[in-house]
Amino acid sequence: MDFRIFTEPQNGATYFEQLGLAKAAEELGFDAYFRSDHYLTMDDRRGGLPGPTDSWTTLAGLARETTSIRLGTLVSSATFRHPGVLAIQVAQVDEMSGGRVELGLGTGWFAAEHEAYGIPFPDKRFGLFEEQLEIVTGLWSTPVGGSFSFSGEHYTLVDSPALPKPAQDSVPIIVGGAGPSKTPALAARFAHEYNQWRAPLATVRERIARVRAACEEIGREQELVWSVAGTTAVGVTEADIARRADAANTTSDVLRGNGFAGTPAEVVDVLGELAEAGASRFYLQIRDFHDLDQLELIAREVLPQLR
Repeated sequence: MDFRIFTEPQNGATYFEQLGLAKAAEELGFDAYFRSDHYLTMDDRRGGLPGPTDSWTTLAGLARETTSIRLGTLVSSATFRHPGVLAIQVAQVDEMSGGRVELGLGTGWFAAEHEAYGIPFPDKRFGLFEEQLEIVTGLWSTPVGGSFSFSGEHYTLVDSPALPKPAQDSVPIIVGGAGPSKTPALAARFAHEYNQWRAPLATVRERIARVRAACEEIGREQELVWSVAGTTAVGVTEADIARRADAANTTSDVLRGNGFAGTPAEVVDVLGELAEAGASRFYLQIRDFHDLDQLELIAREVLPQLR
């Protein structure tokens, strides 16, 4: 199994706080450090100070200050960047990291952050998202010396040199969500990984089955990685669990149902059940950048029982 740390820096974290958590995750043996792509806090209690950090600027810095941990977004918003620019940014950060980058891409959903920073937020975004996937993957897969053109409803590219290329032969693309038809179809066409938020086991199985069926429909043979994300509050005592849930602006009871919360033994059982449902990768959302004790506890008492 693959275990990744996932953070929400828009709720209040400097670059250096993110760096500290990423380096701790690397030293403790986690497989990746991922972050959200948002420009406005969703936690009114803390106010989001000192303010947002840009995801790909942050990952560029982490690429040079870590050595082995994989890096990525869960997920970049299609509304924030032109796909040609995004393809260049991700390829450059991939080179800076020595080929350790992954791109989670989604439609974008938080209207308030677009209003706050003057970013257009169209009512219908799925077509824009689909064209971004076509363009980014098309630019990267165009042979060196060739050119890439695209004409769609939202974007037009004419004779792009399709440079630079990522360090990896194929940067992993992550597509997630719970949609019954459109999301599975895009995951089948473009994704290396399908991600979903923790849900009841029957729901997790049903979502995976939908994507598998979409793959079969287009004749795709390569199996996707199936991943599950969840806000995490692991502790030895109920007080520790409750404190960590509170840092995520929720309760331990809620997180026991839709996240990864409880004692190490409880969380091992939850992750084991999700693995039996098909998941092999887990994103542990950590909301307190200073709570390195929780990372150490998970690395010591959870990961060894599941790897």
